[in-house]
Amino acid sequence: MNILVTGGAGFIGSHTVVALANAGFNPIIVDDFSNSEPTVLAGLKNILGYEVPCHIFDCNNYPGMLQILRDEKISGVIHFAAFKAVGESMQEPLAYYRNNLGSLLTLLDAMLAEGISNFIFSSSCTVYGEPDTSPVTEKAPVKPATSVYGQTKQMGEEILRNVAAAKPLKIVALRYFNPIGAHPSALIGELPRGVPSNLVPFVTQAAAGLRDALTIFGDDYPTSDGTCVRDYIHVMDLAEAHVAALRHSIKIVESNFFDTFNLGSGKGNTVLELVRTFEKISGHPLPYHIGARRKGDVIAVWADVQKSYDLLGWHTKRSLEEALEDAWRWQQRLGDR
Repeated sequence: MNILVTGGAGFIGSHTVVALANAGFNPIIVDDFSNSEPTVLAGLKNILGYEVPCHIFDCNNYPGMLQILRDEKISGVIHFAAFKAVGESMQEPLAYYRNNLGSLLTLLDAMLAEGISNFIFSSSCTVYGEPDTSPVTEKAPVKPATSVYGQTKQMGEEILRNVAAAKPLKIVALRYFNPIGAHPSALIGELPRGVPSNLVPFVTQAAAGLRDALTIFGDDYPTSDGTCVRDYIHVMDLAEAHVAALRHSIKIVESNFFDTFNLGSGKGNTVLELVRTFEKISGHPLPYHIGARRKGDVIAVWADVQKSYDLLGWHTKRSLEEALEDAWRWQQRLGDR
């Protein structure tokens, strides 16, 4: 089966391309490289032993999307293409609404025109806000998002739920927790532009001497060591969950289907626990200092993944240590990039 992967040159997208190919699917990439690098394609070729087809343009391009779905005989779509920086989303809300929601609508229109029903959506645990309890299940209430980025994920899920009720689509929305790590080959990994907004790339860059000390935002939260708790998941575990979700979608008999699944390790780690684990596996002391709390930060959230295990047959296989080892190996390969 030929599977279209929008944003397939991005961090999670590229690893999912590898997982799809390893599972016997034929991934086809669409990416405009607005938030990724063409060098990723060379990494994919080295890992897989062949050149993954890649169409370079914007997913808001309806005629182009329609043509690709038709020409490539696409059987399913995994949709990653979106802007993803929380801070930037607050400064450029129109760009985030236009890109994240516009591309989703364009893609759905094209799929319906071509009679393609299998759709996997990249969502986020940000839809839960500050949950009442953790681990958080898929039945937990969706709370008002604290960022425009989070709002686009909530709105995207609502759009998909409503469209699936009216049109012949089988849609799975995957709520990611905190993806980290890299492919164990160190041929692909996370490539943030400018100062990383995610914790682990900043940690690895600080350890490599490319950044000043890491700021840990607050150490007075009601947690084991006062720092925030998150659910960190290896990006290859996350990638393999997309294959499981796609297979689940394909098996669904009903033509109007929508469901959500948590993708996490099912375990919470504090920021300081992650820092100390990185120091242990890398052998590098990490420069950091404690700063003030950051507005909008959730205190603690981690996933209940029982539903993903029961219905998708998926669970994580890789540890926090393995994820940090792979992230550090990737950073060492990048050098001073």
